[in-house]
Amino acid sequence: MTKKEVNEIRKQFNDKNCAITRICGCYVDGEKQKKLEFKEAFLSLPEEERFKYYELFRKTLGGTVGRNLLNLNFPMKEEAEGGTQEFLYRLRESKLTDTELIGEFYDKIIEHYDAPGNFLILLIHSVYDVPGKTSDGLEMDDASDEVYEYIMVSICPVNLSKPGLSYNAEENNFQNRIRDWVVAAPETGFLFPAFNDRGTDLHSTLYYSRNSEELKEDFVNLILDCPLPLSAGGQKESFQMLIEETLQETCSIEAVIQIHEKLNEMIEEHKEDPAPLILDKEDVKTVFASSGVSNEKLEIFDRCYDATAGEKTELVVNNVINTRNFEVKTPNVIIKVNPERMDLVETKTIDGRECLVIDLGSDVEVNGITVRRSFHEDSYDE
Repeated sequence: MTKKEVNEIRKQFNDKNCAITRICGCYVDGEKQKKLEFKEAFLSLPEEERFKYYELFRKTLGGTVGRNLLNLNFPMKEEAEGGTQEFLYRLRESKLTDTELIGEFYDKIIEHYDAPGNFLILLIHSVYDVPGKTSDGLEMDDASDEVYEYIMVSICPVNLSKPGLSYNAEENNFQNRIRDWVVAAPETGFLFPAFNDRGTDLHSTLYYSRNSEELKEDFVNLILDCPLPLSAGGQKESFQMLIEETLQETCSIEAVIQIHEKLNEMIEEHKEDPAPLILDKEDVKTVFASSGVSNEKLEIFDRCYDATAGEKTELVVNNVINTRNFEVKTPNVIIKVNPERMDLVETKTIDGRECLVIDLGSDVEVNGITVRRSFHEDSYDE
């Protein structure tokens, strides 16, 4: 799913566009015991409660595609009877009216979900009448292309509120606040089936993790059994190691700048594309080659890629580079540069020492104080 497709589903989570038919929930304590189960027609809930649920559902589809939101594909074996995809398909087809099937789903999550305390499992069923679009992207409300029927799961921590004082209006005084259990933003969730190309894709699911570095791999393997990509941090670390191990003694500041400039050019070229820019092994090799990496170093690229990332691993460009700044770090100094002006940074050998040289330009501030350059250009030669 692209960012636009995710946002199209998120826009349903309000009373104006709501297509949710049913909501089910299971509250589980820290000992993994069920404390409460409920199942209701969603629009029968009080308005205030619906708004709170909408907020949780929007957050389940929040974050960045490729970091917090991951497009996962089911292996073919999971679409056979008894597979994870086949089970989710039956759950969707039941429209959340089969109590036994829902209970089995809760039991699976409770058994395999690793949580330090209480949590709430929320499950919704929705039927979205997908509006058609004109050639220029405008929606046509009276022209539906298809119906997208889906379920979405949100797993939310339930935490004890903080102690404190509260104002009692009836007695006109401050009292010790009663602590109660509060539902927090979801930590994990998924949408099934995926809404790819603005339509139903039964072979895929969109997985959400609030923490992009803790994807709960065991949980995904047992509940979805879909292969997970490297985390965003794992992709960045692998890419950094790949540069170091491929370039070896030629891994200079200038070489790293050239690779980053090439990636920034690619991001700029794809900025109108709603899908994240993804590179496979051959794409990354092409980036290295076009950035001036020698043929000699490219000969060891394949081995380095397989060892650091994995032969079939794909990298999301926005995960591997920082598009907001370019950082040069030594044990004592950290310098951050606008990626569009990396030409201001170069290395020079001065008095036998390799130095980082930065063109200061005309406007220089130190701790917020505007300072004047302390020497003229001709004094450098002296």
